[in-house]
Amino acid sequence: MIQKTIEIDGKTITLETGKLAKQAHGAVVVKLNETVVLVTAVSSEDSGYDPGFFPLSVDYREKFYATGRIPGGFFKREGRPTEKEILSARLIDRPIRPLFPPHYRNETQIMAMVLSMDKENDADVLAGLGASAALSISDIPFYGPTATVRVARVDGKYIIYPSMEEMEKADIELVVAGSASSIMMVEGESQEVSEKDLLEAINTAHEAIKKLVAVIEEMKGEVNEPMRDVEEKTYAEGLHDKVTELGHAGVMEAIRIKEKKARRKALKEVAAKVIEALEEEYPEMEGDIKEILHDIEKDEVRKMILEEGLRLDGRKTDEIRPISCEVDVLPRAHGSALFTRGQTQSLGIVTLGTASDEQIVDAIEGESKKDYMLHYNFPPFSTGEAKPIRGVSRREVGHGNLAERALKPVLPKEGTFPYTIRIVSEILESNGSSSMATVCSGSMALMDAGVPVRDAVAGIAMGLIKEGDKVAILSDILGDEDHLGDMDFKVAGTRNGINAVQMDIKIDGISSEIMEKALEQARVGRLHIMEQMAKAIEQPREDISPHAPKIYEFKIKVDKIGMVIGPGGKTIRHIIEETGVTIDIDEDGTVRIAATESESANRARGMIDKLVEEPELGKAYKGKVKRVKDFGAFVEFLPGKEGMVHISELDIARTNKVTDICNEGDTIDVVVKNIAPDGKIALSRRMFLQKEQKKHEKAH
Repeated sequence: MIQKTIEIDGKTITLETGKLAKQAHGAVVVKLNETVVLVTAVSSEDSGYDPGFFPLSVDYREKFYATGRIPGGFFKREGRPTEKEILSARLIDRPIRPLFPPHYRNETQIMAMVLSMDKENDADVLAGLGASAALSISDIPFYGPTATVRVARVDGKYIIYPSMEEMEKADIELVVAGSASSIMMVEGESQEVSEKDLLEAINTAHEAIKKLVAVIEEMKGEVNEPMRDVEEKTYAEGLHDKVTELGHAGVMEAIRIKEKKARRKALKEVAAKVIEALEEEYPEMEGDIKEILHDIEKDEVRKMILEEGLRLDGRKTDEIRPISCEVDVLPRAHGSALFTRGQTQSLGIVTLGTASDEQIVDAIEGESKKDYMLHYNFPPFSTGEAKPIRGVSRREVGHGNLAERALKPVLPKEGTFPYTIRIVSEILESNGSSSMATVCSGSMALMDAGVPVRDAVAGIAMGLIKEGDKVAILSDILGDEDHLGDMDFKVAGTRNGINAVQMDIKIDGISSEIMEKALEQARVGRLHIMEQMAKAIEQPREDISPHAPKIYEFKIKVDKIGMVIGPGGKTIRHIIEETGVTIDIDEDGTVRIAATESESANRARGMIDKLVEEPELGKAYKGKVKRVKDFGAFVEFLPGKEGMVHISELDIARTNKVTDICNEGDTIDVVVKNIAPDGKIALSRRMFLQKEQKKHEKAH
């Protein structure tokens, strides 16, 4: 067994190999305190079949036994991946994917299993570190190593691998992955921080990454597993030259067509002509011909941007596509907005619910609730395609999470807004930056719904083309620019600063200066987008939507909660059925009644008030006779509250028998005469009759 230990920011991280999962091509156990993750890497032998893409799959699973819990549900075993597991798998995948050989086509699988987890250290970044280490010590061709760290800023101080408690207090929280020389990936959230602060956090993380990469290099040297040979992609003799000769002019013409559909059609026609012309000489080489033409397209588009400063749709490098914004587009939705930027369109819808609509999250750390969520939907028609829809994709989960984090800092503080908020983004058209369009439509829809957000939020996706010393930073990238470029850098925030970032870099050597320039260009673009959004809606509406439930909030004593709920929930169910409202009660006695009409809410409030009402000395009540004794009657005058009317207090005149005045089940009027220190209550019907008599005498 080989073991390596390193101390980062006062925390000891251990990497081990050679003990567990020895049949995997690479297996590493990563430990931080009591958090333990096993990461394996396996790549199949060359099958001779080329699927046309690199079949890499990354799975991250959190086992319930890791925290000493048994899964809920009927089957009592872990089911499909949770949202957290999907997001963690994406964090592992993104920095390593660009580091495999360009034509490597062997099926490759990374599996990260959380075997033990304490309540301080999250396992996701340790799994990212383990994935790089497992690939590096294996024979799988991987041009790493990389390392993944989390950095947080708490009270002005940067912390590497912060605890969960520290993350709660942080105003910057980023996951950063990179090699010894450059940053590969950044993802995280912040509280409206400046571009300078964000760069400082990334640079702090990179210093820790360099140390971790050195440890993996040491481990790799000790394992000393030679990398398997990878054959370079070769084309049939003369094919590349002939495709270039026949197709180059057509590609050059096609890439200058500004409209996406027309451009794609022209490129397909060029490919069809070249394939037809070479069919006899190079049969069954359609895939290779298309690949060569794609390389020509990529080279020429990049050259056009770098040398002419001209983009695919004719824009300058820092130019934003035309924007149109509209609110209140759906008559029954609580809030809605349509955001269109070029050929990317997001319909944002806000629904306001009650506490019973909160999402219950059953994670290995325990059960928790979410009162704010954002769901991103990407139907195939948005790109003019027809595909089967098989549940929510990993991409949809990832894009939704990024937009959710971007909008979270401007939402009302906890305890000040009693609604559960759900935002849905329907992507109706897509040609780049759909997650950032979601941020914009979501922000406007929140304002349209009357949610008291602190500020508007806008997002922009930045791109990069870099060849040697020539660099072009692109604002508001198209889908093709993302595909053909070197960077996808999404930045979302308010006028005051950045709320969320996601950056993926496909090449080495992105300097801090380039990142700084990209962030500044993104800031200018973000402010321009916010100006356009403000034309549609500038401030949240004063009142929430008339279609949203009205929530009435008040407090009851904690010891009265059981009285309102009743045995097995019988009492509260009766109130809900009677009035048609929704009722939620917190442990601290906060009661929320949600109703579409105030009349129903008032009825429910009245019923609850009666249940929790305290007896008041001298106050009259209508009560029901529960038991009759020789010395008096026991009367329930408030729900669950009984008092005794002594025989002498039943009437003004002398009473010989209790049953002369009342029997069990009768309703009588009583006044609270006395409340004893032990809680016993004396009632009087005589006092009530005397009061009524005086009223009558005054009236006459």
